[in-house]
Amino acid sequence: MPAGATVATSGAGRLDSGRTLAGIGLVLLAVACFATLDAATKRSTAAVPILMGVWVRYAFQAVATTMVLVPRHGTALLRTRHPRYQLLRGTLLLASSILAFLSLRYMPLAEFTSIVLMAPLVITLLAATTLKEHVSPLRWALVAGGFAGTLVILRPGGDAFSWAALLPIGLVLTNAWFQVLTSKLARTESPLTMHFYTGWVGTLLTSIALPFVWTALPSWHWWALLCLMGFMGTIGHFILILAYQRAPASTLTPYLYAQIAFAMLGGWIVFSQVPDTLSLAGMGLIAVCGGAGAWLTVRERRVPIEPAES
Repeated sequence: MPAGATVATSGAGRLDSGRTLAGIGLVLLAVACFATLDAATKRSTAAVPILMGVWVRYAFQAVATTMVLVPRHGTALLRTRHPRYQLLRGTLLLASSILAFLSLRYMPLAEFTSIVLMAPLVITLLAATTLKEHVSPLRWALVAGGFAGTLVILRPGGDAFSWAALLPIGLVLTNAWFQVLTSKLARTESPLTMHFYTGWVGTLLTSIALPFVWTALPSWHWWALLCLMGFMGTIGHFILILAYQRAPASTLTPYLYAQIAFAMLGGWIVFSQVPDTLSLAGMGLIAVCGGAGAWLTVRERRVPIEPAES
């Protein structure tokens, strides 16, 4: 190989490596934003009605998305082949958000985050049962391990178990269906269009209930907290998009589980909550199974390329 080709290849390798590292850094920043969003959400439930908080969260995202995307894309942003599925997708995410707010009112931050991060494992289950995709025995074992980790955290039948512990399970299910529908729509729909409709569906649906739940907040700092929620949610998703533009999802997925660590830190700083030994074991099991699932995805996609026939 000529020396020039060696330099070019080496430079390309460094460029790819640099983009991957940038993607990993952006993912870590995004999950830090999401952990901050969850901590602010949990704090807000002490004084703000659930639907009012959800409305602010979606309205902030919808307005910010509109201001950024509409000037650049115009009416093309509104074009969709499946308006009913866009409505269903937005409704599923809204249901997930309401369940998240309710869960955070009653659950410690780190335990909640760990259970929510079971979603990729549940998506594997849905892919096998509804999309008829082939799932290897190892993947089934990882799904079972994730469920076992959840049971260790929830401990049904124990003194600490309550009905509120079922809320994040409902959140995982609605979010998994949301992700499955997203994967189907992504074949024909623009991601920006889906993001636009998601924000406005949530805003419009919660606006219907807003007059019945609106409450005068006791001080300005609650409004600041609600704005922080909207900002962290919006910027977190934007940073996540930037990350996926720089590295493949299979590479970045394991780093999403760093959100558990950020949630533990936030729970300790803001709420003085420290998970017990069993909860830590359950969190670790979920993180290991989820990360192993991402590694398995990478391995399964390494299919040899057949040479083209001349």
